[in-house]
Amino acid sequence: QVQLQESGPGLVKPSQTLSLTCTVSGGSITTSYYAWSWIRQPPGKGLEWMGVITYNGSTYSSPSLKSRTSISRDTSKNQFSLQLSSVTPEDTAVYYCARVLVIITYRYLEVWGQGTLVTVSS
Repeated sequence: QVQLQESGPGLVKPSQTLSLTCTVSGGSITTSYYAWSWIRQPPGKGLEWMGVITYNGSTYSSPSLKSRTSISRDTSKNQFSLQLSSVTPEDTAVYYCARVLVIITYRYLEVWGQGTLVTVSS
């Protein structure tokens, strides 16, 4: 059974970098045809897809966040991470990591972590 768990600081100061790690158990982040994604949900708003790293290490980010977003992985620890720079209070949200099933053009976020609230405040 694949499980994902987000971890990182719950409070970040404005202008600093938000850093989160997703630890994956029960499956490898290098397994073919899966990708690993970050999604967030600000209070009272809908889900926003942020970006993804594929099983072979390629990264893609939302156009609105691309300039501030970096996604990486550590295959030895079976983890992938998110860095969001120059944060403002508008970046306050529950942040989720998720496994994505990839079949040609099909994308399905099939397994999610429980989410972690990150507050941006001084």
